[in-house]
Order: sequence, then structure tokens, then C-alpha cells
Amino acid sequence: MTRVSRRNSQVRARSSPDVDASFNDHNSDRKKRKIGGRSSNLKWIIALITKISVLFGILVFVIYFMKDFLNPVKETVKPRVITPLSAPKLMDLPMFQGDHRESLYWGTYRPNVYFGIRARTPQSLLAGLMWIGVKDGRYLMRHVCQDSDELSTYGWSQHNGRDYGRQVLVDQDLILTTSFLKSKDKESGYGGDWGVRIEAQSEKSGEDMDKIVHLFFYIADEGGSVLSLGGDNMGIHDNHILAFGSRNDVGSWQLHLESKDEFELHYAGFKTPHIHNLSDLVQVNLGTQARKIGRLQLSDTSDDAPNVLVFQIAAMIPFKADIAFVSGSSGSSLSTEERVKSFIGDSFSSCLDQKMSQFEDKFQEVFNMSDELDSEAMTVGQAALGNLLGGIGYFYGQSKISHPSSSTIVGDNYILYWPAELYTAVPSRPFFPRGFLWDEGFHQLLIWRWDIHISLDIIGHWLDLINTDGWIPREQILGAEALSKVPSEFVLQHPNNGNPPTLFLVLRDLVCGMKRNKFAAAESNAISIFLQQAFVRLDAWFQWFNTTQSGKEVNTYFWHGRDDTTIRELNPKSLSSGFDDYPRASHPSEDERHLDLRCWMQLAADCMHSISEFLEDKDTGKEYGLTAKLLSDFELLNQMHFDHAYGAYFDYGNHSEKVRLSWRIVENAGNYPTRELVREVLEKPELKLVPHIGYVSLFPFMGRLIPPESWILEKQLDLISNKSTLWTNYGLRSLAKTSSIYMQRNTEHDPPYWRGQIWMNMNYLILSSLHYYSEVDGPYKDRAKVIYNDLRNNLIRNVIRNYNETGYLWEQYDPKKGKGKGARPFTGWTALIVLIMSEAYTDC
Repeated sequence: MTRVSRRNSQVRARSSPDVDASFNDHNSDRKKRKIGGRSSNLKWIIALITKISVLFGILVFVIYFMKDFLNPVKETVKPRVITPLSAPKLMDLPMFQGDHRESLYWGTYRPNVYFGIRARTPQSLLAGLMWIGVKDGRYLMRHVCQDSDELSTYGWSQHNGRDYGRQVLVDQDLILTTSFLKSKDKESGYGGDWGVRIEAQSEKSGEDMDKIVHLFFYIADEGGSVLSLGGDNMGIHDNHILAFGSRNDVGSWQLHLESKDEFELHYAGFKTPHIHNLSDLVQVNLGTQARKIGRLQLSDTSDDAPNVLVFQIAAMIPFKADIAFVSGSSGSSLSTEERVKSFIGDSFSSCLDQKMSQFEDKFQEVFNMSDELDSEAMTVGQAALGNLLGGIGYFYGQSKISHPSSSTIVGDNYILYWPAELYTAVPSRPFFPRGFLWDEGFHQLLIWRWDIHISLDIIGHWLDLINTDGWIPREQILGAEALSKVPSEFVLQHPNNGNPPTLFLVLRDLVCGMKRNKFAAAESNAISIFLQQAFVRLDAWFQWFNTTQSGKEVNTYFWHGRDDTTIRELNPKSLSSGFDDYPRASHPSEDERHLDLRCWMQLAADCMHSISEFLEDKDTGKEYGLTAKLLSDFELLNQMHFDHAYGAYFDYGNHSEKVRLSWRIVENAGNYPTRELVREVLEKPELKLVPHIGYVSLFPFMGRLIPPESWILEKQLDLISNKSTLWTNYGLRSLAKTSSIYMQRNTEHDPPYWRGQIWMNMNYLILSSLHYYSEVDGPYKDRAKVIYNDLRNNLIRNVIRNYNETGYLWEQYDPKKGKGKGARPFTGWTALIVLIMSEAYTDC
């Protein structure tokens, strides 16, 4: 019953015949009434009250049982941005379950620490290593990878991504070698057993016996489960049982220590939910003991019900110790003892040697290095691959998503994405130990060639992060360990901002490889199943770009997220493009046309067309084919982006070349003046091509959109080979020397980043296209070949030289002297040097 009908019923009730009759009788006899009349009047009042009560009761009854209809409670609608795409998850495919999942359960999946082990599960048992370094007479704890620790070098010299890795760390005069090995026995718990060898030596020979090394090996339970200290009563007497416990995933487990060298052992137990602050707990304990007894040793005490156990091993250098983790050890003590022995002493040495040999053989088989490359190149190549694979991490948590500016929500300025896991390679262990979307595509160009199953697993994890709109957060900061390494201003992810869809680079390779029968039958079957289930997610991802990043004109695109109100940036950054401070139109607007994004969309459309054909989806394939054809239309591309005077491709937008940073006195929020660098525009901007030659200019070349016979191809070769623009003896600059912004700061606090430095990912794509144009018929074939050879040699030579001099692969390289710059070690896309050495490029 509606509110109107309910009011009408009440009106009708008040004017009912019975009530009217009562009133008429009352009025006609009013003068004749006596005392007895009062009794009649009382009856009438009682009758009236009764009727009103009945009506009121009916009304209450109706309201109670129809309250949801009459006044419905507004249900909280889940924002679309944090709603997962309604499609089957890739990680639920059978191919990622069973033996595959178990084989990858344990690993060195904590890239943010110098050495760490965990399982691919949200609440894992963790293990890791700390040590005390000495610098300028001061004791310093080493645990989390930090550039400020100033290690001479560290990184995986070999790692196969699955069950073996070898790492060397040099801290002042101390050389630490950590080896990791995993195996599965029929009596092992889920995921199998693993062992660690730690070797300590002095860099200066002859001084070993004068030095003591303090190592701290720990085991911790993220879920808070209690860990127990070991003892001789466990039935194994030839080695130390450090700890034991039980978990639902692996069953009972034990941690053993064995060394033929003399050492002193101490321990401390902690109960804490904050595993990422573990080094702080250890340092506090050591400090307290140092003040009490004057010695640098743990307290040999434990909190009640500890979920963290730390073991201090103090020994004279040289020293070697083996640590064995055996799970499912509720069986016979004899079986457990045999499994422990496989991770200690000579047996362990033999297994490690065997794995090292297998790694070297597979490296040569997969990458087929030519004889022109010497042993130095092989060493650097193996380290590049090993660091990329050893840098794969497992993360679990919720991304923080910023509210849109139109949001009326009061409180936090973010909402949480759904809880998710991510298995991913990371760009840099000390600086970027987390997942980056556009980096991942470049990582997988290398990883799929090494282990297709690991590659599909990683890509599947990323695609499962797509929301209902088709958006993927570009930077994944999942869990406390990952969050602890990120400045607060970079934590929030913005749902209007994308990132280059580089995963299509890998998928293009896979589809091309399938067409050319490059894969074994089992691998082909896995790729086919993967593509079939992934298609709906890839389609949603493409459509998100095609709608949210589209420009004013048909089939034009621009990166969203640039700040059009800034007064402190020389050229407002385009972080979502991946090129950060690369110069775009000086005044951001919706009139912009970004050349690189157009080419990324062409790649994505062409790849989706190929996948559709492979899956025999002709209708969808036809649509993507038309889109790819339109975006690769050479005449249209030239109309939109080509400048005949420069012979180069450019962005388009509202631009002025006359913009500079000038010192000004500015009043801040505290109403007191400060001297700051402020942007100054000296000439009114106008809509035009943005005349900055650099990586973005070469995207049509990298996308092979220029016909081999076109004179425009010759112009691109001119730009590439000209020392006044992009060419150096160490690789191609990101921005030409002729640019007004070349090597210029973007703000007072932001040095140049993509404004001249040499980056390996773009050099690889440019090399790939040079190789292509040197193979296809055309008037510029021979010239492309010469430039290709010279550029390839320059890149290889410079990376090897820097590695030998510094012990690291670097994020970028200086265009003047080729010196490594930025983050170190950076073995994300800089590891593409392996593909450059092996001349492995896309065949499509």
C-alpha cells in the first residue's frame, strides 16, 4: 500500500457511516439528555477509540511488514574500480595447479632482502639472512637491500627460477656466497625440502683468521603460528636442530644447521605481527645485550609463543655452514636424516655443482650465444638472467586506489582493491622490489624463452588483477614488506591512468611461435589453453584503453594523468606513459595526440587480431584486424604525426618551446616567503607538433609501420645514426641533444630521467627493428645492417665494461661516458642485454 492510498483509507475511516450516525444521534438528543445520556455518550467514545485503535494497529502492521517497500534501505554499491572482472581467473586453470603449483611453492621470493625464502601463499613461513657489516669502525646490520649499504656488488650469478640459485655479496672486505637448492622426496611435505649454503671469506687473502663474522639466520611465520626451539632430543645428533613446527600446508617441519667449522650459536625469539621490521627487533636485542654484558650476541631468550626465531652464528673467517629445511617430517627419523644429509656436506656440494652445470648448459642451449662473445660476455649474460629470475617475488595484499576528484566520500583518500596475490619479476631489488606493469612485458621477453610455464604463470597473475572496467593498477604495492619501500606520494593508484600494455609484446611472440611450430607439444597446448581463457581479459583491457585514453579525433590517443595546473614542472610529467619526464606538449589538454600510445594500441590490436584468428573467432578477429589496419595506415599516421622539416614523428598538442624554470619568491602555506624554482611561460602555446626528437619519435620505426622502400625510413636511420641527435658510442639517447629540454631538470628536486639517458628496453626494440629492416628487401637494407651491428656492439661492450668496473647492471647509462646511472642493481629490462647478445628478436 502506498503512502497516498494509506492516507485515503484513513480519511474514509473517519467518514464512515457508523461514525456519522453516532454524531447525528448525539446532536439531535443533546438537549434531552440527562444523567443516563452521559452513559450513552461514554459508550460512543469507547466505540470510537476502539475503532481508531484497530485502524492504528492495522496501520502499524502494514508499515512493519512493508517497510522495505515503503522506505527501502539503500544498499551500498561496490565501486566499479574495486570490482573484479566477471570472468574465470587464469590462475584457476588446471595447468597452474597440481605439480606445477607445488614445484614453484618454495623459492627466493623475497627480492627486497639480500637473501630470503618464502612460499607462494599469503601467510607463509619465511626464512632469511642478516649479517653485521663493518664500515669506518661502525657495526651495521645488513638485511634489506639498500643502496646506502654500499655493497661492492651483490646479485645472483646464476638462478634457474625454480630450484637453484647462487649469489655473491661483497660487503667491504667480507665476501658472502649464498646458495639455494630445492628438492622433492616422496616423504616430503607439500613443496618439498630446501637447503641453503652460506660461505664467508675475506676479500684480502691472509687476513681471514683475524676476523669474526656474525651471521643471523631466521625463520618466521607470517600467520603468527608458534615456532619451537630445537634440541638433541629430536633423534638426530650429527647436526643441530635449530627449530621445528607444524603447518597446514607443509605438515611438520624441521630446520637443521651443520658446519664442520667451529662456531658459537645464540638465539632470540620474538612474537610480532610485523615481519618487515624484523631487523629492528634484532638490533634492539643486540644493543641491550651489548650494554649488559659488553658482547655482540643475542640474549638466548624468547618471548612466549614466538612466531620468529633468530639464530646468531659467530665464527672465524673462513666459514661455511649448511642449513636444511625438511617438511613432512612426521615419518621415520631415518628418512628425515637421509633428506637432511642431502643438503649438507659433500652431498650438497655435489648437487650444487650439478645444478650449476645444468644452468650453464641450458643457458647456451636457449640463447645460443655466438662464438664472437667471450667468457666475460657469458658471465654477464648469466648474471643478467640469474638476477632477473632470482628477483621474482610473491606478494599478497590490497592496492590503495585513489578516490576520483568528484567523490563525496569522507575520510581516507583511497579505497582498497580486492585482496590479491601477485607472482612477478621486479625491476630492482633495493629500489623497486614490487610489480610494475609496463616493466613486466619486457621481463617476459626474456623469461618466456627460458621457462614458458613460469612466464605464463606471471602473465596470468597480472591479468587476474583486471577490474570490471578493464583497468589494471600500474604499480602493485602488496603487503607490508612492499609498502615499506615506497614513498607515500607514490602509493595511491589512479584509475584513470594506464601504463603501456607491454604484455602484448610477449603474447605476440607466443602466437608467432605457435604459428611457426617453435614450441614442444606440451608447451603449445599450455599456450593454447592460456590464450583461450585470457582472451576475455585481454579484450576488456584493450577496450579500457580504447575508451578511456582516446583523444578528440577518431583513432587518436593520449596518456591521462598529466598535471595541467602545475607551476613547478618544466614540462608536466606523463608517468602513465612510463617515460615520466620525457617532453610532451608544454600545456596538457584533451587536444593531445601521443604517438607512443597510438603505436602501443596498434600493437595490441594486431596481437588481438592474431589471437582471435588462432582461436578461430572470426568476427572478433575481423574487428581487431580493421582497427590494426587503421592504426597502421601509413598516410594517416603521417598526417597526424610526421613533420617533413625534421623528417621525424612527433606528439601533437598545445605547446610552447619558450618555457623555463626561474627562481621566484613564493609564499607557502605558512605565509612566509621561500625561494623556489617556478615555471615561467614566455610565449603563448599553440596547437602543433611537439618538436622533440627521441624515443617517442621512433615508435613507428619500432612498430615496423614504415614501409621498407619509403624515404621516411631513411630519415629515421639518419636520426638514429647522427651523433648530434641520438647516437652515442654506448647506445641511443632517450632524447636528442638538439632538444631544448635535453638533460634539463624538471623541477628543483627532479633531475633528468628520460631526457638523454640510455635505456636498454628502448634500445632493444630499436635494435629489433634495425634487424628487421636489415633482412627485408629495400633500398636501405645494407645501411640498416651496418647501424644494427654498430649499435649492438656498443651496447654489449658498455654493459660488460660497467659490470666489470662496478659489479652491477644499471637502470640507465650516461650518454657522455656510458657510465651506469640510476638504480643498481637493475636487472629488470636491462637484462635484455642477453637477448641482444643472442640476437633474439620477434619474428613477426
